[in-house]
Amino acid sequence: MVVTLDRPDRRNAIDGNSARALSAAFRSFDADHGLSVAVLTGAGGNFCAGFDLKALAEGTGPEVGEGDGPMGATYLQLSKPVIGAIEGYSVAGGMELALWCDLRVAARDAIFGIFNRRFSVPLVDGGTVRLARIAGQGLAMDLILTGRPIGAEEAERHGLVNRVVEPGRALPEAIALAQRIAGFPQAGLRHDRLSLLEQWALPLEQALKNELRWGRKTMDSGEALAGARRFADGEGRGGTGI
Repeated sequence: MVVTLDRPDRRNAIDGNSARALSAAFRSFDADHGLSVAVLTGAGGNFCAGFDLKALAEGTGPEVGEGDGPMGATYLQLSKPVIGAIEGYSVAGGMELALWCDLRVAARDAIFGIFNRRFSVPLVDGGTVRLARIAGQGLAMDLILTGRPIGAEEAERHGLVNRVVEPGRALPEAIALAQRIAGFPQAGLRHDRLSLLEQWALPLEQALKNELRWGRKTMDSGEALAGARRFADGEGRGGTGI
């Protein structure tokens, strides 16, 4: 499923209506058993410039619903992965949206940054949390305090970006990556992903028990046994099929 932010005249900045639409789109994706991976992208050459400050100035501020962040989907924990396909600007709340994605594919000339620093608009869509967890407190503090821009290649060095591609190729490359991920057996993939996400809130001993709990669910699904039989029959030797 491809979800496109489509307000190119505002560099895909999010207002209240688009935040609600974005959340609804990802809730629909998560509930659809026929879909395995989503790709989030922006129209018109930019990913997202954050919350629409013009709307905020007009008195239409962000809303926080049950499970929803001001930018829409940023408080949701989905059962399936989302890949960000990033061209142009991914700044302020737009960077927070990108950090919410599981993986990020960015054009070489993409720009990230906490540009809202200039206007005293706070990070309330997970930016102060996910930025440090993904890239470490050093870079997170740098970007949060200075508001400086960061390019895709520097972002990749810090783990903020997973793939750097040529300009104009972020969406097709993200879709290709999504199709590869969707081609794997899904129960084990989703359970391992959830164990990874949930471990942040747990002490080590509990995190290991939670990992085992999800692993047992994969075993109980029959997927691991079927995979072991395929391997025994000669499939996937030497890493083929990945």
